[in-house]
Amino acid sequence: MSTTKKFTAAVVGLGLVTLSACGSSESGGDGSDSRTVTLVSHDSWVVSKSVIAAFEKQSGYEVRVLKDGDAGQAVNKAVLTKDNPQGDVLFGVDNTLLSRALDNGLFQPYEAKGADMVLPEYWADQDQHRVTPVDTGDICVNYDKAYFSERRLDPPKTLDDLADPAYKNLLVTENASTSSPGLGFLLGTAAKYGDDGWADYWKKLKANGVKVVDGWEQAYNEEFSGSASGRKAGGDRPLVVSYASSPPAEVLFADPKPKTAPTGVAMGTCFRQVEYAGLLSNAKNPEGGKALLDFMLTKQFQDDLPLNMFVYPVREAAQVPQEFVEFGPQAEDPQTMDPAKIAENRDEWVKAWTSLVLK
Repeated sequence: MSTTKKFTAAVVGLGLVTLSACGSSESGGDGSDSRTVTLVSHDSWVVSKSVIAAFEKQSGYEVRVLKDGDAGQAVNKAVLTKDNPQGDVLFGVDNTLLSRALDNGLFQPYEAKGADMVLPEYWADQDQHRVTPVDTGDICVNYDKAYFSERRLDPPKTLDDLADPAYKNLLVTENASTSSPGLGFLLGTAAKYGDDGWADYWKKLKANGVKVVDGWEQAYNEEFSGSASGRKAGGDRPLVVSYASSPPAEVLFADPKPKTAPTGVAMGTCFRQVEYAGLLSNAKNPEGGKALLDFMLTKQFQDDLPLNMFVYPVREAAQVPQEFVEFGPQAEDPQTMDPAKIAENRDEWVKAWTSLVLK
């Protein structure tokens, strides 16, 4: 999902990370030998070492992860290198970017084992099985509870509220042309206000002092006053476009842990996001890639998602920890949009948004 939305470590060097207890492969480390399967992902990929170790033991493959920036950057680079891909599987293309990947022939068909366990509302391209749903989450405005409590000001609840003068100069969002949550937020406004109304809404947000930054890391960890990192950085914006799952991370990573989350979610601002993985066309190790896709739908992998990548699993009956449910519940009525409509309008909307908001 996401310009890195989920509290991950910094990428080292060129971003090639080996998640294995084993030594380097005989291929010299390029990931092209039959015992190595390479996953290309956005920066937010985080999986428990024990879970990866279990896959490696069961399958006989060594997993390498190449982190390639925000989801939009990862998809764009994968399209440019599709004839000679960097890896075997791409994880992290979401419903806002899916058509770009499919239209460019990024994936080859493969129906993963366990596909029948995926909840039906998360499927896309089910007739060809070029992608497999892996996780879901809601892009929503988060707010700094302390800021609003100290000023005896009610936090915003809806998209309409964000344009109210009471919240002038309080919101920071991500660039819709470079960031997955930024794009998701734009699509949420298009879903809410329609083809003829979303631009007028953004004019109101601009007049109300919305700040736009490149990606989630900057917005959440530098500009937002409610996050632990944002407070350290001197962030002064108490409203940020992030995720419904961000508050539980603020609790679980705090020391000592607070009894309640210091941040809240404006549930009337949410847009539903689904992340997919697919077997890359011209993958050097397609069998390893298929095995990895199968593993992503196992209960072991799906149960591991919430407290690592701070997303909800897509597998039926997967386990969601109580802290996650308590502090990061899914939106009851999020904005959604048909992938076909996103495909038809996304590029024009982003172009128009850029001209309207950034110039």
